[in-house]
Amino acid sequence: MNVLGLILAGARGQMLGPLTIKRASAALPICGKYRAIDFTLSNMVNSGISKVGILTQYNPRSLMDHLGSGKEWNLDRKNGGLFILQPFQSTEKDRLWYRGTADAIFQNMTILRRGRENHVLITSGDHIYKIDFSKVFYEHVRNGADVTIVVKRLDESYDLRQYGIVEIDENNKIVRFEEKPEEPFSNIASLGIYFMNKEFLMELLYANVKDGKYDLVRDIFIPNLGKINFRAYEFKGYWRNIKKSINEYYKVNMDFLKREVREELFYKYGKVYTKLKDLPSPKFTTTAKIKNSIVSDGCIVSGTVEDSILFRNVRVKAGAVVKDSIIMQGCVIEEGARIENAVLDKNVVVRLERDIVGTTQYPAIIEKGAIV
Repeated sequence: MNVLGLILAGARGQMLGPLTIKRASAALPICGKYRAIDFTLSNMVNSGISKVGILTQYNPRSLMDHLGSGKEWNLDRKNGGLFILQPFQSTEKDRLWYRGTADAIFQNMTILRRGRENHVLITSGDHIYKIDFSKVFYEHVRNGADVTIVVKRLDESYDLRQYGIVEIDENNKIVRFEEKPEEPFSNIASLGIYFMNKEFLMELLYANVKDGKYDLVRDIFIPNLGKINFRAYEFKGYWRNIKKSINEYYKVNMDFLKREVREELFYKYGKVYTKLKDLPSPKFTTTAKIKNSIVSDGCIVSGTVEDSILFRNVRVKAGAVVKDSIIMQGCVIEEGARIENAVLDKNVVVRLERDIVGTTQYPAIIEKGAIV
């Protein structure tokens, strides 16, 4: 596809509390060895998009370290490749920090002007899903749309008030669009994925951003709903936005313990690529008891692990119990400790016979590097 991919990855994700104090939400660890951005980036690469710009600003170090040159996604290349697009200081007085999604793209207009791509795909870096973007692109061209928005019918497990809600007619034309309405008028939500012609996008940005309209959806799409041909592409697979809350992040990781979710996300429409690390296979001693869990490379388990996810290099010592929990890289659970319904950030040490217990609705959160 002759398409430029743009991934919005600058959000902090305030609803994630201590998990995003030192990293952007797109850099959050997911399912043992991945980062959230791996799913969107892999979707693009698997769909034939070979030029991708990552728009980031909040605490980018962790994200940039993970992405590197883009080698793992085959984006370290002469033509196209991976571009990290951060705010920069210039002679223009008001140009430094991205003030919204439209402003973020506008400040990086050079990548649009100089590129040979005819279309632009705009997505978010903190959504977990698997999709073939070439099918969306085909429908976009076939319908002659100005903008194609990927939508999904959400069930009761989503809070519709946290999403952009749309209404579509029999021709999949979007006739109503409201951002996070207090009283949702349908269960069809925008997934924050937009296909459009590059020249059309540039015209929209030049016409609006300089007038203080910085948000792509609130300030540009919704006010021009009657003037622009918006079409919907309905997505029916698994999709979650981890930025919405700690509970949502916890739920997404727990969903990976379901076979049907793993099969969809890891085997459909190509692989999910991530930064590789040279670590040995996990080791289980004679006292270890493992049930329905994901245990990553470098782990050594001597205790009990049930319905949990252990990231790389985790140590669960003899007599320790981990249930319904997410244990990130480098954590140590000492003898006799009990962890249940909890999220432990990287390099946490839980001392002898300590208990950390939360609930499925309010999991206990331990911040990075803590000693409990």
